[in-house]
Amino acid sequence: MVRNRLQVRGAALLMLTALIWGTAFVAQSVGMDYLGPCAFTATRNFIGCVALLPVIAFASRLRGSQPERGQEAAAPGRKALFGWGAACGLLLGTATLLQQAGMQTASPGKAGFLTALYIVIVPVLGVFLGRRPGLLVWAGVVLALLGAYLLSVKGGAGIAQGDLLVIASAVVFSLHILVIDFAPASLDGVKLSCVQFLVAGIFSLVLALLFEPFSFSDILSAWVPLLYTGVVSSGVGYTLQILGQRTVNPTVASLILSLESVFAALAGWVLLRQPLSPRELVGCVLVFGAVVLAQLPQKKRK
Repeated sequence: MVRNRLQVRGAALLMLTALIWGTAFVAQSVGMDYLGPCAFTATRNFIGCVALLPVIAFASRLRGSQPERGQEAAAPGRKALFGWGAACGLLLGTATLLQQAGMQTASPGKAGFLTALYIVIVPVLGVFLGRRPGLLVWAGVVLALLGAYLLSVKGGAGIAQGDLLVIASAVVFSLHILVIDFAPASLDGVKLSCVQFLVAGIFSLVLALLFEPFSFSDILSAWVPLLYTGVVSSGVGYTLQILGQRTVNPTVASLILSLESVFAALAGWVLLRQPLSPRELVGCVLVFGAVVLAQLPQKKRK
């Protein structure tokens, strides 16, 4: 009985996480009214880094004070944390920049579903690492390609540049996930995320200073979408994901979190009055079906 109650609570936390991440696409779209992609991404990641500091402090207090292990043991741990954090941060920064640039023309709903393609891309990239995806994954790939075609290609005009950038971001997000998968399990997940936000912020800031004119007043004008994406989407969303996944089966958790794309489409329609066309809706259904297929458990080969 207690176990069922914990599972229900965990599922509710993951559903809230998907809602937060889905509505963050609207905040990203609104932020484009004030800042360029690089400046917005830099500020968002810096805020996300700062937002996780209280989470790290709280987790440290829960663990309690532990005896010092000495400088020799602590240094390799820090080196690994910052090394993997830098690798993840560069990929996260690149993926977020591509997504943000694509959202200059792509609607939040469309961007949400195109970004969700990473769930299908990850197992396909696993082929190069010796991991064989099952038939359901390949069926998902076919559905995802059809869905992306309906979402992004209109008539003979070809794929829109903004949609292409969002699809490219999904590929980089997939690489980001694979790198995290190879990171040592001994690394603290929240600290790793904090470091990657810092690195992604620095990377994006350098590009902003080189290519985008912006001022501090521009950042202040975008304070609402910046705080939502930085504090709520990054800090709160990441923490809720950790708490929710403790009591929920990983496959079920992935399916719940994939609802992020659905919430993105609904938020874009309700808040920004950006409904999807019938053709785009069919594409969304196909992409979501592909995401579900990619997450379903499969029988292991003998």
